[in-house]
Amino acid sequence: MYPFIRLATNIVKSSLDYKKGNTLGIHDTSEIKLIANINDMDNFLEMNNGRILTLFDLGRNDFAIRTGLGKSLIKRRWGFVVAGSTIQYRKRVRLFDKISIKTHLKAVDDRWFYMEQTMWANGKPCSHALLRTGVTDLKSGKVIDTKTVLDTLGYHDVKLPPDAWVQAWADADKLRPFPRLDAI
Repeated sequence: MYPFIRLATNIVKSSLDYKKGNTLGIHDTSEIKLIANINDMDNFLEMNNGRILTLFDLGRNDFAIRTGLGKSLIKRRWGFVVAGSTIQYRKRVRLFDKISIKTHLKAVDDRWFYMEQTMWANGKPCSHALLRTGVTDLKSGKVIDTKTVLDTLGYHDVKLPPDAWVQAWADADKLRPFPRLDAI
């Protein structure tokens, strides 16, 4: 089940931080802290890989709210979507581990924002994700170009080109065929 209580708590905390002036610039790193609970575990009593991706949602929410993007999303009837992701799992997260999720903007191109996220348990890195994200118009469903989004936030002429590994992933993902009904 989706962690709605954690989501609500996260939104309230991030919003209060934003109102108190604990804001982030787009080059800053968001950090949220959690404790692994029984609802996060799989049958081996370690955090489920799907739950890790779900908890990364909370990190991106915090980043969006504290950079002011959240306000713009609501005001302009925009949405925040994930269009692709890649993740590495390196260390198990166990029940009651203290977790830290760090989120920052890794790169920007004309259409996409590339978000890098890491999960740390008890001070050790556990997983690392790269996500291609975008802002969409809720009415049309179309992705809004990054320049328009950044201008709305007061950031003009942002240059954040992808590192070689980020570009390699983006290029490789373009080669990947998407399933078609006639190909099944």
